[in-house]
Amino acid sequence: MSKTYQTLSLVEPAEHIMKVILDREGSSNAFNTQMARDLIEVFEDIALNPGSHRVIILTGRGEKAFCAGGDLKERKGMSDEDWQAQHLIFERMIRAVIGCPVPIIGAVNGAAYGGGCELVAALDFVYAVEHVKFAQTETRLGIIPGIGGTQTLARAIGERRAMEYVLSGNVFTAAQAERWGLVNSVYPTVDALQDATIEIATRIADNAPLAVRQARQAIHKGQQMSLAEGMAFEIEAYNRLISTADRYEGILAFNEKRKPKFNGK
Repeated sequence: MSKTYQTLSLVEPAEHIMKVILDREGSSNAFNTQMARDLIEVFEDIALNPGSHRVIILTGRGEKAFCAGGDLKERKGMSDEDWQAQHLIFERMIRAVIGCPVPIIGAVNGAAYGGGCELVAALDFVYAVEHVKFAQTETRLGIIPGIGGTQTLARAIGERRAMEYVLSGNVFTAAQAERWGLVNSVYPTVDALQDATIEIATRIADNAPLAVRQARQAIHKGQQMSLAEGMAFEIEAYNRLISTADRYEGILAFNEKRKPKFNGK
């Protein structure tokens, strides 16, 4: 992807990996209308044509903030109609992230408040630096999480814990987020975080991309189903891979004791 964006930076730190950087450091990487539009374009384009991209890393610019949520300075003085119109864009943004077929790893480099915390909860899995703080602060502003936070956070950390922190707006730490299941691993510095994220992304990118996407879909969709329905969906996903060239290559490479060369076909 060679296009440039007003609020995002896109880099390719390794083969098959794209890093999407929320790039409004002076505004704590809060998403304004333009950032939401930019994220929609990036993730909807990938959904239509992943190209060579097998893994996406989502992070923020700097060490202070991953994303402070919606830009309240932009929202100052908005009419009710303008607020609702903007929020429709935010809703489409989070659907584009959740619906992206390519796995998305969060590299949470700084504070994730409000919509930033919701964005974290919408990702496939998450690494964070140890100084990070999280919070769903919306009830302090007279609103509630509106881009999935009441649903995705509860699925990540459990209903009772989500109830406590959404209703209170209290802050929780990266260590707490790791214990509760929102964050997979915590690292001492931003550099260590970014290195670890690229390492796991590379490991995933080395695997068969069609298998990775089907496994991701089976896990994600299965969580919305009963066990029996989820297992049936899993078999459908499994059967889609039997006739793929990557399946033949994977088995052949194993028997020839070499690294497979997957082409996503």
